[in-house]
Amino acid sequence: MRIDVITLFPEVFGPLHSSIPARAQDKGLLELHLHWLREFGAGPHHQVDDTPFGGGPGMVMTCGPIFDCLDTIPDSPERLVIYPTPQGKPFLQQDAIELASQSHLVFICGHYEGVDQRVRDTLVDREYSIGDYVLSSGELSSMVIADAVIRLIPGVIKPESYQQDSFFKKGLDHPHYTKPADFRGLQVPEVLLSGHHKNIEKWREERAIETTRKVRPDLL
Repeated sequence: MRIDVITLFPEVFGPLHSSIPARAQDKGLLELHLHWLREFGAGPHHQVDDTPFGGGPGMVMTCGPIFDCLDTIPDSPERLVIYPTPQGKPFLQQDAIELASQSHLVFICGHYEGVDQRVRDTLVDREYSIGDYVLSSGELSSMVIADAVIRLIPGVIKPESYQQDSFFKKGLDHPHYTKPADFRGLQVPEVLLSGHHKNIEKWREERAIETTRKVRPDLL
């Protein structure tokens, strides 16, 4: 998979150069390109924003730099342009699964009051929201979506490592424990030490349902 990111702040993308995303790149399964939008800005100050028509607070990212930057990124029928925004469709695990099957994703990171609507109307294929709140810019949202997708690219991690995760099954994941079995008097449930795989599986299913009912009953 190829991922391109159009951003004013390429320096914040460290998480995509570590852990599982780094492993994906080391394996040759992910090609990551960061594009500094300021290089496409207008005038001596490389301006990328301006005041909104109709008045109001804040600044709006202008069309020109974004169009020009996207023009430098390879185009194909497989290219999918994503704009994270609070006005987008809620991003769910099923979206991550679907995007992981794509070969080329481009993220446009908004800032200020967002991007000129003509960018969204003309260039963007998908708009996603990662939650009902507002961030300072689209970089964090893009990294969240990208990370959720990258770990699902075939070959990056073993399928059994994520198929038991929350949202893959109906509901949330079960609790996890590791050594030591007794830590400062805090005990691991006996069933997990029993070696009885059927009982362990039953316990995990029950705890997962219990957690889901308590925290996210809408998933049941």
